[in-house]
Amino acid sequence: MPSDAKILIVDDHEDTLYALESALAPLGYRLSRATSGDEALKQVLRGQVGLLLLDVRMPGVSGLDVVRYMRRLEQTQHIPVVLLTGFGTDHELTSTAFGLGVADLITKPIDPWALRTKVRYLYDAHRRQLALEEEIRDLRALVKDHGKDHGEARDRPVRPALPHPDTKVPLQRAEGAHNTSLEQDRT
Repeated sequence: MPSDAKILIVDDHEDTLYALESALAPLGYRLSRATSGDEALKQVLRGQVGLLLLDVRMPGVSGLDVVRYMRRLEQTQHIPVVLLTGFGTDHELTSTAFGLGVADLITKPIDPWALRTKVRYLYDAHRRQLALEEEIRDLRALVKDHGKDHGEARDRPVRPALPHPDTKVPLQRAEGAHNTSLEQDRT
């Protein structure tokens, strides 16, 4: 996730979108909005979404449908989702939502301070996770390249030891030659 990834807010009511944008503005993150599940999916698939705040009940494609679709795709399955509902929670909704791997389920009206705290934590944690994954990929590539370099060094013939002009100094070994007796002493 690039550092400029946005938080996508999805709700079919303009006044709710405005309230959520106002609550999150102090965080300084890029915010984007969508008024339907279809529009939300299009934005998520274009990339650059680091967190999704998603209304559960919307006409057409519901919030749960959006999450189901996102979880099937590798590029979107790890984006944190916070579901929002104005109808209260029941056991079925809670169980379905958390079964799909949503980060949280919040009932409206929403406490702005609590929302900012959750969003900051989820967004930053997701960004750190992606940075760690990228670092691991880079390290694996480095190890793979380093292994190739070592393999090439082993394929080269070992040069004989070089004599030193002073006879009291022990023979100098060629680059890449190992003294097995010294290595055995270390173990």
